Order: sequence, then C-alpha cells, then structure tokens
Amino acid sequence: MIKVKFLGAASQVTGSCYLLSVNGLNLLVDCGLYQEREFQKRNWQPFPFPPARIDYLLLTHAHLDHSGLIPKVVKEGFRGRILCTPPTSELLPIVLFDTAKLQEEDAIIKKKRHQKEGRRGPYPEIPLYTTSDVEKALPLVEAVDYHLKIDLGSGVKVVFNEAGHILGSSIIEILVANSSVEKRILFSGDLGQWNKPLVRNPDTFSQADYIFLESTYGDRNHDQPEKVPERLAENVNQVYKKGGNLVIPTFAIERAQELMYHLNLLVRSKKIPKLPVFLDSPMAVSVTNVFDNYLRYLDKESQSLFSSGQNPFDFPGLKLIQDYNESKKIAEVGGSAIIMAGSGMCTGGRIKQHLVNNIRRPESTILFVGYQAKGTLGRQILEGQSPVRIYNQMYQVRARIDQIYGFSAHADREQLWKWLKSFKETPKKIFLIHGEKDVIQNFAREIEAKTDWPVEVPDYLDETTLV
Repeated sequence: MIKVKFLGAASQVTGSCYLLSVNGLNLLVDCGLYQEREFQKRNWQPFPFPPARIDYLLLTHAHLDHSGLIPKVVKEGFRGRILCTPPTSELLPIVLFDTAKLQEEDAIIKKKRHQKEGRRGPYPEIPLYTTSDVEKALPLVEAVDYHLKIDLGSGVKVVFNEAGHILGSSIIEILVANSSVEKRILFSGDLGQWNKPLVRNPDTFSQADYIFLESTYGDRNHDQPEKVPERLAENVNQVYKKGGNLVIPTFAIERAQELMYHLNLLVRSKKIPKLPVFLDSPMAVSVTNVFDNYLRYLDKESQSLFSSGQNPFDFPGLKLIQDYNESKKIAEVGGSAIIMAGSGMCTGGRIKQHLVNNIRRPESTILFVGYQAKGTLGRQILEGQSPVRIYNQMYQVRARIDQIYGFSAHADREQLWKWLKSFKETPKKIFLIHGEKDVIQNFAREIEAKTDWPVEVPDYLDETTLV
C-alpha cells in the first residue's frame, strides 16, 4: 500500500512537505518553511506526523520553502537520513544557518518591542530554531548525485533528476516494487524553465504512474527569454537618467547569480553605464562561492564563460557586501546605483533598509524579479498598496514599481505543458501542488479539458491512497 499525506504547499505556495508511506517506510519529500503571513502559525505547531517515525527526508532543493523546517523536525525527533544532490548539500548549511541567525535576532527585537508596547505577539518570543539546532541536523545530510538509483530498502528506490530550477535542484523519482510491477512516482519539486543561463534544462519523462506537479505559474506565461536582458537594461538606464537607484529584492540562490550574469553581459556590451552594483547579501555571496565549486553542474554556455576566463560573477562596478556597516554606507553613495539585497519577498533582511531609503523617491525603481507570496511586503508593494509598513512605520510608495517575470526560476504555464507533453502514457493521477488555490484550480480545469488525465487538487492535511 502506498499512501501520501499533504503536509504543506497544498492549495498554497510555501511550506512544501509530503509524507509518503510505502512498504513500511515513511518518506518525507521536502520540509519547507511557511512564508505566507496567513500560514506562518503552522511553523510553530508540532509536526503533524511523529518525526521519529520518518526514515528518509528527500530534499528537492535548498530554497527555504522546501528546506526551512528541517532543524525544527530534527529537534522534534527525526533521526533518519536526509538525501539531496551534492550542490544542495553545500547550499543547505548556508540557508539554514542564515535563517537560524535571523530567527534569533528577530526574537530579541520582537521581545523588546512587545515589552515597550506592553503587548504579546502572535508567535512565541523565542527563535523557531537556533544555530545549535542546525548543527544537529547537518550530520544527517548525505549527498547523492543525479541519475543514480539509490536503494532505500523494502523494494523502494529513489533517483534525483535535473529540475532546472536552481543549482542542485531535483525532480525526485520514487520507484516502488509492487508485486511484479514497478510503480513510478514523480515529485517535480520546483520545475525550472528551459534555456535559462547557469542551470541545465529540466529532465523529462515518458511515463509515470503518479505525478506531483508544482503549479506556481499555471495561469500565466513569463517574458520571453530574449526580453529579460532588454527589460533589465531599460530599468537600469531609466534610473540612471533620473538620478535614482534600482533596488532589486533578490533571492540569494540562483536569482542573485542570474542577475549578475545578465548585468555582466550588459556592462561589457556597453548597453548600460558602469554604475556601482551592490550585492548586499552575505548569504548570496556565500552561495556564489558554491557555484564556483560546482561548475560541472552548470549549462554549457556558463561553463564556456568560466573556461574562457570571463567569470559571469565578476565585472566592473560590482561590489559584494558582507559587513553590515558597509551595507549602511550604500545610502551615502552619490548618483545612481543598482542594489540587490535579500530577502526576495521583502519579509526581512537588508532589503528593508534599502526600501526605507528609496521607496518614497520617484526617481528610484523597485524591481521585482521573483514570486511574491500573498501577505508578504513584496506582494503588497507589487499590488500597489500605499502606504506600506516597514520596521513598524508607514511609508508612502512613490518609487516606480516594475516586475520582470522572465527572471523566474519556475516554469510558466507554457513550459509546464511542455514538460507534461513529454509523457507518452496516461498517468493514473496528477496532483497539482505548490500554487495559489485559484491558480491551481484553473490549471486543473485546463488539464482536464485538454487531456483525459485525472487531476486532483489536494488541501492541507489531505491523505490519499495511491495503490
């Protein structure tokens, strides 16, 4: 018997987590942090399945909404093996230590603020987990390369395939021996785009019995790839003419590196002026160093740039900022600058200070290059809300706001269809996950209208038997 329970990213985007119980084994696919404001309370609740009974945690990639609750689950009793690709195994400590430090700092700040205001917040004034909890989790991590068939016992095998999302990201293929027939179960993780710089294209499949497919952008198509550098150049040149800054909320993994890749080419081709370009994210700087260690995992175009001595992460004007005092000095720079900082959804980190310094300036632009979850500060700004609350103060939004969808590391509607069309046999069922509910439901109706494939849209804590 094969059962699956949906513990996250079911009819919403973040908190990816799925429990697969098969042949006596309990497998957890991802263990992500909830980032939408309305679901954040789940981060603090006891894990909905006894962690001590989980045998394996199969991690698709290192993004926080897929990995961010691992230390908490270990703290609650998980002692199994965490399997992921080699790049993910090196990115994971960077992500988790950074998150733990932010949790510790945030708990101190909130406690002081609540004491001053004479109130209690909605969540405990303690960290969700600490750096010590991260240290206890990391020894459980084991690196597994792409396309190797790993025997988990009890007739269950797992293969990590290319997802094309970020460095080291995976489509997880679970093979289950069931009588004389082998069942194939696919968890897409976050499916990437084709022909993106840096990472390779997603792997495709001709057959699967059950598909768990992300659908973040199941209702829209991105900008065409060739328009991404053009639109980025337009934004840079516009703020340069106005004397403002281009502020880009930036995810530390993949998005920061892809931005540097494009800015490098634009500067060297003289399509934009040589402005100061600040990557103000210690985490993104650390992640960029990991890219240098895994060049063989990059696409051919990026590998050729490195081999020819044209490091795409090094160009005139680029300054990598780690020290907080250096970060504060960015506001003193005269003229225009490009400022990339985390967090990517503006929920914390150094981007908030740069927003404070620029959001009321009509000559500046806030440029979004990634998904903004419901309830986040980034989503509020993107949807035109004004004023917005930053550091517990209200700020009028007078800066120009723009978004480039083509930067997304997620497949869009057209590319999700491209991946699905690779299947030559009808799956027994497709489960649509990792998307806002209305988006998922619309995409489900489209699949049912165009194919005879059965589609299910699960909700949080739903449980179903596959076989």
